[in-house]
Formats: sequence, structure tokens, C-alpha cells
Amino acid sequence: MTLTVTPLDPADRQTLDAVHRIACAAQAVDEPDLPDPCRRRFEAPLSHPMPGIDTRWLVARLDGTPVGWLRLYLHTIDNTENASVELTVDPAYRRRGIGRTLHDHGVRLLREHGGKRLVGATVAALPGEEDRVFPGAAFAAATGAKPALADIRRRLDVAGLDRDRLAALLAEARAAATGYRPVRWRDHTPEEYVADVAHLQGRLLLDAPMGELDWEPEQVDAARLRDAERALDARGVRRYNTGVVHEASGRLVGWTQLGLDAGSTGHAWQEITIVDPGHRGHRLGLLCKAGNLEYALAHEPALRAVDTWNALANRRMVAINDQLGFRPAAGSVDWQLTI
Repeated sequence: MTLTVTPLDPADRQTLDAVHRIACAAQAVDEPDLPDPCRRRFEAPLSHPMPGIDTRWLVARLDGTPVGWLRLYLHTIDNTENASVELTVDPAYRRRGIGRTLHDHGVRLLREHGGKRLVGATVAALPGEEDRVFPGAAFAAATGAKPALADIRRRLDVAGLDRDRLAALLAEARAAATGYRPVRWRDHTPEEYVADVAHLQGRLLLDAPMGELDWEPEQVDAARLRDAERALDARGVRRYNTGVVHEASGRLVGWTQLGLDAGSTGHAWQEITIVDPGHRGHRLGLLCKAGNLEYALAHEPALRAVDTWNALANRRMVAINDQLGFRPAAGSVDWQLTI
């Protein structure tokens, strides 16, 4: 049998159908509680990349049949020596060397572009699951990658959400946040907050636990923020945002976002939550997240589950999520390979 690896042709709808089927099949095995990857979001890097990302997509074929794929995200604005990677093999064709062949092609491609590090994530054990075998983690270790940051995916069961407790938490946060005013918006950041949201987004990798990852903070300005919003629009992602304004200065100093994929009504992703360090200690993180959850639920009555990732070391955010009712669903590890 002949194994080949070639770039994905964006015009080849048949191959796009096949690689999406592979993504769905792999997720059904590796993280069966998650919904299938959104087709519109899955394809968007081909035509609407995020700003500062050059996406290279390779497909592995066995005797002409697509059996796996690799996406390499080359960073062109900051972290230019790093590349993020996704590698997926059809579960029916695993343990045949397909993943290793794709990996080797990805490493060669990274070298051609002067890169030094590959970073990717795999499902891993939760505490108490150390005896379970996770094929992705075993594969990453076999390539020589090192575990650099431990995360946990947490899920909020909206059907079991105690709405009275949510209201009480929100009231508690409001009482502690004297001098701060919450604001809300859908999708596009209001012009008066663009500079502040860009500043907060640029702080994320500076403030969040990064473990052993060699990753520098991103340089985010208003133009880059608007480009990212346009890329999310192209993906069909519906976004709910809540921020907090420091009334004395007029600055937006905290912000959170929750997003739903195109066509999704029952599942959402809890995205960024960040508070400027100079304004911590006023329950602003809880004010943002509890208020934004209330905001999203008012517009998304069919919402049933929200997933988010937190680094194990991010005790502050984990504590807020625990209060809101998020519970561990799966472990995750960010791996880093220096080539």
C-alpha cells in the first residue's frame, strides 16, 4: 500500500469532505462528549485565516484514500519561531505510521520556514485517571515532544445550572465592584472599547500561566483586533461579551467572551476572561463571567453545555469556574517540540 502526503487543495471539495469526516471520527473516539467540529469553522483557515497566521494543510492518503491530515499554523507577527500544530489520523487507520509520516512532513515544513518549535495539545488524564492510555499523548511523547503545560477542560451543564445561585453570585460580585460598571455587546467591540480590549487581549499570554511553553505575548492593536473579528465573522461564530469599565478613568479593565459555532444552539465555548492586574481584588472576573453567562442564556435558550480550558496552575480562574458550576470533563496537555 502506498502512503502519500500532499498539500490540501482548497478547491477540492471531495477531499475537504473526507478530512472533515476524519476530524469527526477522531473526536468521537478521543473526546466523545464534544459536538462534531463545525464544518464552517473547520474550513475557515483556508480562506479567512486569523491575523498573523499562515496556515499550511497537508493530507495523508493511503492508496489515494485520505486517512489523516496535519495543519501547521505558522506565526508571522509574533512568536515567529513557533508553529501550532493539529495532527489527526482516522481511528480506523491508526498505528500504521501515518501520524509519524505526517509529523515528519510538518517538521520539514517548519524548518523550511526557519521555525524552531512545534506546539500542540492532546487529551490527557484527569486526576485519578493516570492508568488510562491516551494515544495522542503517547504519540506526542514518542516524537520527543515535552509536556509543557497541563490543562483541564471543564464543562458547565446548563440544564443543571442553579439560576438562583447564579443571580446570587452576580449580586455578590456587583457589591464588591464599587466604582466599576458592566457593559455588554454582541460580536463586534464598540469603538470606544477597542483600544482597551486590544490591550487586554495582548496581556493574556503575559498574565496566564504558560508553564514551560516558549511563547511571547502577542502584540495586539485595534487593527489586529478588527481583523480577528472579521475572521470570526467568516466562521459564523456568535459572540457574547461582557466587560467592566472603571468609572473614574473610563477604561475597560476586564473582559470575557463566550462563543457559539455556526449552526450550534446547544453548545458554547467559554473563551478569554481577563482582568487588568491593577484592578484585581474587586470580583471583576466573577462579575464578567456570571454576567456574560446570564447575557448569553437570555439570547440562547437552547444552550445546554459550555466548555472551557484552564491551566491547572490558574487557581484564580478555576475558582471562579467552580463557583459557576463548571466541572472537570477531560485532561489536556500542551506539548512542545524543539527541532
